[in-house]
Amino acid sequence: MPVFFVPPECIASPTISITGDLLIHLRDSLRITVGEIVLFCDGASHRYRTEITDVSKRAVTGRILEVVQEPPCRTPRLILGQSLLKGEKMDWVVQKAVELGVDELVPVESRHSVVQLKADRVDHQLTRWQRIAVEAAQQSEQWRIPTIAPPQSLAALLKNRATGTATLMLAERLDGKSLQTVALPQDVTGSVLVLIGPEGGWSKEEMGLVEQTGIQPITLGPHILRAETAAIAAISILQSRLGKLG
Repeated sequence: MPVFFVPPECIASPTISITGDLLIHLRDSLRITVGEIVLFCDGASHRYRTEITDVSKRAVTGRILEVVQEPPCRTPRLILGQSLLKGEKMDWVVQKAVELGVDELVPVESRHSVVQLKADRVDHQLTRWQRIAVEAAQQSEQWRIPTIAPPQSLAALLKNRATGTATLMLAERLDGKSLQTVALPQDVTGSVLVLIGPEGGWSKEEMGLVEQTGIQPITLGPHILRAETAAIAAISILQSRLGKLG
């Protein structure tokens, strides 16, 4: 059974009380019964091994049997800067990136993106992506729910990136360093930001901006991958190199 994230106010040791949408999911979809053992997570480094003691229309209640502390992080944070993709492709990238353990996902409004979010749709879309992230984090038993940042331009993302962030831009048909061999930070306080272009690739202006900031393009090899495939391939390679996969 996956780990279920609950807000801190649901936890009053030695009891956990679940209401709202998670209550409906546990009671009606999973048909949780008294006596079952469930893992809950507060999203802030603690998991609670819990025995269900009561199931009602108002709440699912459990008794905390054990509190488990998140192991210390020994690798840099991994951030995915994904150019907006059309339809369900973006949803799919969010889901799989979270399953693979990214710490943050930043939707990038790039010139060749087929999708250009209107201002009145941003909040709705962010809520959708965050819901997908929660479900994926629960299914893959993550300790924390990754952050989904508001969509922003490539220029804004590069300008606002934190000090100590190693930025890797994937680009096709260019001679660049291999993602397998490019140097990665080892300091746990650092971050790796990997940038993935849209279906139409990065524009000349965006590539010029990257060159001005001293970022060297990175390659996944000679083949041209779909944007969503490139994202998952890149994350998998990076997580493997960072020791978090395989």
